[in-house]
Amino acid sequence: MSESRRYAQLDVFSAEPLLGNPLAVVVDARGLDDTTMQAFARWTNLSETTFLLPPEDPRADYRVRIFTPARELPFAGHPTLGSCHAWLAAGGVPHDAGEVLQECGVGLVRIRRQTVDGRTRLAFAAPPLRRSGPVDAARHARVLAALRLPAEAVRAVEWVDNGPPWIAALLQDAQAVHALQPDFAAMQGLELGVVGAYPAGSALDFELRAFVPELGVPEDPVTGSLNAGVAQWLIGAGLAPRRYVAGQGRALGRDGRVHVQADGDTVWIGGDVAECITGMVRL
Repeated sequence: MSESRRYAQLDVFSAEPLLGNPLAVVVDARGLDDTTMQAFARWTNLSETTFLLPPEDPRADYRVRIFTPARELPFAGHPTLGSCHAWLAAGGVPHDAGEVLQECGVGLVRIRRQTVDGRTRLAFAAPPLRRSGPVDAARHARVLAALRLPAEAVRAVEWVDNGPPWIAALLQDAQAVHALQPDFAAMQGLELGVVGAYPAGSALDFELRAFVPELGVPEDPVTGSLNAGVAQWLIGAGLAPRRYVAGQGRALGRDGRVHVQADGDTVWIGGDVAECITGMVRL
C-alpha cells in the first residue's frame, strides 16, 4: 500500500537552480521494493533518482540507493552530494560533526561540509579507482569512432572506473570538448567521458562532458563520479594542479561547477546544491 513520503528535487553542482544536474530524492524510502524504486526512477526520467534508508553499517549516517532510468548504480557523484543535502535538510545529524558518512554500493563514502560565501558546499572523498591505466587497442578504436575524432585529436584514453565503468579521453583543449558531436549509436556499451584544459588564466581549468546512452542518458549535465575519476588520473599523472575548478554542462545549456582539491592522498569533489522542489510523493 502506498504512503506519502518526503521528496525533494535538487540542482547539484550549481548554487543557482536550473544550471546544474537535477536529482530526485525520496527522503524516507523504507518499505519500497526494488521494482518500485526502478519504476519511480524511470518515471522521473532524470539521470539519477535516489532513495534514503537507515544504514546497515553502524558507522554510516544513512544509506542511499541510486537508480538511473535503466538500472541501479553502486555509486554516483551528484547523487552523493544531493542525497547528503536532502538528509541534512530533513534533520539528519551525523555521528561526526566534521563529516557525514554515506553508505552505498561501493561501501562508505566520506562527505565534508565547507562554508563558502555564506552557504554550505559539500564535497565527497573520491572512491578508489577499480580500474585505471590505458584501455586496450580495440576499446581505444571504439572511443575514437564514438567521438568521431582522428587519433591525433586524442591525447590519451584511460580507465577511470570508480564503480561506474568510466573511460575518459583527454582531448587537446576545452574548445575541442565543446565542439564534439558524438555518435551515440557507436557508443553502446561504453560509459565515456571527455576532458580538455582551458588556457592558463581562464576562469575554469578544465571542461568535461559525459555520455551514457545505454543508461538512457545520452549526455549527463554534470557528473561527479566522472570528475572524481578524471581528477585522480590527471592529478596523479601531473596533468592537473592539486586544486582546480572544472566546468560541465554547457552543451546542454547548463553551467555546472566542480571544485576539485587533493588533500594528502584523498581527492575531494565539491559542489553547491540548490533546492528546486520540496514536498511529498505518494509511493
